[in-house]
Amino acid sequence: MVDALLALVTDFTARNVVLGAGVLGILCGAVGSFAVLRRQSLLGDMLAHAALPGIVLGFLATGTRSLPPLLAGALLSGAAWALLLQVIARRTRLKDDGATTLTLSLSFALGLALLAFATQRGDARYAGLDSFLFGQAASLLPADVTLLVVVASVVIGLMALAWKELALVTFDRAYARTAGVSVVAIESALTVALALAVVVGLQLVGVVLMTALVVAPAVAARQWTDRLGHMVMVAAAIGASSAIVGAAVSASVRGMATGPVIVLVASFAAFASLAFAPRRGLVWASRRRRRRES
Repeated sequence: MVDALLALVTDFTARNVVLGAGVLGILCGAVGSFAVLRRQSLLGDMLAHAALPGIVLGFLATGTRSLPPLLAGALLSGAAWALLLQVIARRTRLKDDGATTLTLSLSFALGLALLAFATQRGDARYAGLDSFLFGQAASLLPADVTLLVVVASVVIGLMALAWKELALVTFDRAYARTAGVSVVAIESALTVALALAVVVGLQLVGVVLMTALVVAPAVAARQWTDRLGHMVMVAAAIGASSAIVGAAVSASVRGMATGPVIVLVASFAAFASLAFAPRRGLVWASRRRRRRES
């Protein structure tokens, strides 16, 4: 155990992974709080899966696995599929969840088809693209960590500046509109923030599991507080601690994938909160029922 902890301090790759995971956890916890409160968790899942076609196309266009062009492709792809989602939801009789599920399935199927096309061409440059499905934290470079820090700082800083408007739109869209708040602009900004959080985390956690890191810390935090500010801070803390613990465990145990371990830790925090949180937890609810019946 001591050797594993020393490795985290001395190993260059392990330090990068743990630092990057911690920053990503903070960002996902903060952004995920608004996604959960606005019941847009499935949108985060759609954006994660919709990023895959953009990643493959970004690589085909540039011929490099450098993270910035791949993430740019992922962000553009996510935006395009989100626009298609809005068109389907507004112009057809499908409800939002049905339209989101359809868009998610279509985008992911296209991404898998493009991925198969790219990896079966026999060119060594295309090897490893499938690592974006489940993440490959070991390939995280200092430049990638810097990008994570910049994105997290910008997103959280803008959230702090527009805090009042974000709270109004999250809890009462009608009142926000009458108060002169541009609801469409705020909702669009929240969607962009969610997309950025998802896209920058793909290398660490992967397309398949990314949405869990967005949702689980927020679900856990929601059980402990009724105040938005406290929820965002608790979710960011849970996200960071889950990501750091998961990254540390995976770095300490040979052959343990980082992304799934991070998601397991975050999910454990969510289920533990659902069970044991005061007032809202299942255990406390069961005790209250027994008291009323006795």
